[in-house]
Amino acid sequence: MSTAIADVNAVIKDYFDALYHCDAALLQKVFHPKAVYATADETPLLHRTMEDYVPVVAARVSPASRGEARKDVVDEIQLAGDNTAFARVRCTMAGNDYVDFLTFVREEGSWRIMAKIFQMTPALEKGV
Repeated sequence: MSTAIADVNAVIKDYFDALYHCDAALLQKVFHPKAVYATADETPLLHRTMEDYVPVVAARVSPASRGEARKDVVDEIQLAGDNTAFARVRCTMAGNDYVDFLTFVREEGSWRIMAKIFQMTPALEKGV
């Protein structure tokens, strides 16, 4: 595995940890401050800045505290160059299955999520 792929994968691990534990500080570490959060699963389309999104996650009851089984998968990571990457990931939380398209930028040597576009559906019994 290339160093860049390993580095992006490490950010994804932190991303899943942040969501599972509702850890606002870790969430801010993995997302670029100007990142976009969006889904077309709501009408009108839901779009949030990090300033809007982080407090929402921080206010949730964490899946960890509810004793939910951890279900997260990295389907693929693609590099577009030295400073741009894409990942398709999946997780199950709070009764929903999520497919997230995450785009990454590398700035000052660190990879961070620049956009999260996701699809949410009711969880299947067997999870991801």
